[in-house]
Amino acid sequence: MNGREILHKMKEKACFVSTQPASPDPGKGKSRMSKHVTHGFHLVKGKSNHPMEDCLVSEYKKVDDKELGLFAIFDGHMGHNVANYLQSHLFNNILKEHDLWNNTESAMKRAYHATDASILEQSVVLGKGGSTAVTAILINNQKLVVANVGDSRAVMCKRGVAKQLSVDHEPGKEKDRIESKGGFVSNLPGDVPRVDGQLAVARAFGDKSLKRHLSSEPDVAVEMIDDDTEFVILASDGLWTVMSNQEAVDSIKSIKDAASAAKHLIEEALSKKSRDDISCIVVKFQ
Repeated sequence: MNGREILHKMKEKACFVSTQPASPDPGKGKSRMSKHVTHGFHLVKGKSNHPMEDCLVSEYKKVDDKELGLFAIFDGHMGHNVANYLQSHLFNNILKEHDLWNNTESAMKRAYHATDASILEQSVVLGKGGSTAVTAILINNQKLVVANVGDSRAVMCKRGVAKQLSVDHEPGKEKDRIESKGGFVSNLPGDVPRVDGQLAVARAFGDKSLKRHLSSEPDVAVEMIDDDTEFVILASDGLWTVMSNQEAVDSIKSIKDAASAAKHLIEEALSKKSRDDISCIVVKFQ
């Protein structure tokens, strides 16, 4: 195994992957089609006693006649195994869907469900934990397809204004569905609402013990990239619990380098006392 292969293995173990050529900053990458489209990422372990549970994907890939930007944040809980599995398999499963480009929303939902089914089948190996996910596929730098389960979030900036592309799947908002399946949502003083008193998101991959009451159905959004599109942020909830969408956008609007912007966002979240693991990707279009 040569030095580059060893470095790649180390990066995989650290829960991130980028297929861009090695550079002094491995958190950077760019489109081969447009020198104006770049991406960068940064991630930091939180104050908890458990190992890092966030994983991410940030890469460009040529598929048939399309250049695809593949970006994702996976925020694990009760271990990082499910997040690791998603990092290795979710995009492959999405890209295998035969009608992805013609029936995008249905194809994304099938891929999410199929991936979750595989995770549940391997629960003896992967454990009892789970993971949220937000994925973004940038197609020829012209169209962005976002899907998510849980509370990791995608936010687009157009002409300085933040627009959330994902949906925060909070137990309180999905109480009727959860109760209709025999579950309950706790709402204890000083705590956030939780599915069956345990999980603070209403949708996630894995979590076999809660699966009867927990959905893996993604919300899907499609956005066209135009001249007004400045950048997109993907980040785990360790960022969003302490920053609003507009605060995050305002914080990096003057930072041209995508990797520096991602690092700055995490530093801002830490300064606001976020204690969670935080992972962040920024895709710049200008």
